Amino acid sequence: MPLTIDEVDKISKLARLGFTPDEKQKLQHELSQILNYVEQVKNITSNSEVNLDEDPDSINLMRDDVAETMEEPEKFLSQAPAREGNYVKVKSVLE
Repeated sequence: MPLTIDEVDKISKLARLGFTPDEKQKLQHELSQILNYVEQVKNITSNSEVNLDEDPDSINLMRDDVAETMEEPEKFLSQAPAREGNYVKVKSVLE
């Protein structure tokens, strides 16, 4: 699916990006290749013959989330790379 320069202009305006004419030519080619690849993936997935009504094993089964007590917490904690008291110590996620 080859894109036109006008379509690249429209995409760049939507993304609020400015490009030189050379960059637009390069983007036209690269975006066309990406869209062709997406089209190929779309065709593969749309041609999938899995029918969930016929194959009940293909359904993602989930078990109930049940809290359980740990019989030997020390066995688990001894495998942690770092710990502080009875807790596993991890790096801060938010800084």
